[in-house]
Amino acid sequence: MTLLSAPPRTAPATAGGPAPLAPAARLLPALAAVYRAQLARARVARIPLLFVATFQSLGILVMMRGVVDTGQTSAAQYVVSGSSVLVVAFVALNLLAQYFGRLRASGGLDHYATLPVPAASVVLGAAAAFASFTLPGTLVTAGVGAVMFGLPLGQLWVLLAVVPLAGAALSGLGAVCGLLAPKQEIATMLGQLGMSAALLLGVLPVDHLPQPVLWLRDLLPSTYAVEAFARTFRPSPDWAAVVGDLAVCAGVGVVSLAAATWAYRRATRR
Repeated sequence: MTLLSAPPRTAPATAGGPAPLAPAARLLPALAAVYRAQLARARVARIPLLFVATFQSLGILVMMRGVVDTGQTSAAQYVVSGSSVLVVAFVALNLLAQYFGRLRASGGLDHYATLPVPAASVVLGAAAAFASFTLPGTLVTAGVGAVMFGLPLGQLWVLLAVVPLAGAALSGLGAVCGLLAPKQEIATMLGQLGMSAALLLGVLPVDHLPQPVLWLRDLLPSTYAVEAFARTFRPSPDWAAVVGDLAVCAGVGVVSLAAATWAYRRATRR
């Protein structure tokens, strides 16, 4: 009796070598996917850090209340607006620099590099997720500060524009620091230094700062967010100046996020 066996299965031959990869995902769907993934992780891991950021800014308000009197309206405006923007700086600049620095040091960037998603979607999705959690803390800080220093509450809606624009500018800078730093510890240090600069140059009233420090203050994108918010506490806000300051934040945000995208590509190719 003769045993007949079926011929072995073979993979279909390809004339040009290996089969082509699937097409890369488009920017907006990939951005939405990265944003949702980061947001889901942030709900558990970063809410305590947001509480720390808000508590820190409230503590600065209490400390400055002992230095700035309610009659010093101009100084109080900068204290409240600077403390509010500091919540954004803590999360968007400091924590994002640490996140990308840790991701690069642990090899986590290799995972993103294997996904068929544009580099811009990874950077923008992570930046948007970090910045999204700053709005509640910023609103709480601004409301408590306005009551504490006797400032009007009617213009707090401006934070709906201030927070995302300042968050975009500071997130881009934080991502650049984390992606270009040669070591994770240096990324952490750069994030801390950036947040400290936003604290010292944003909360302190400009009347008390020497001219060289004012020049340095003009280089920080958070300064223009502080200026825009501080102007709204005045009896007759200069809305053209507010829009101009926010436009500077938007411009810096575009440039810094583009630089972060370039830094991401550079980090994944090394």
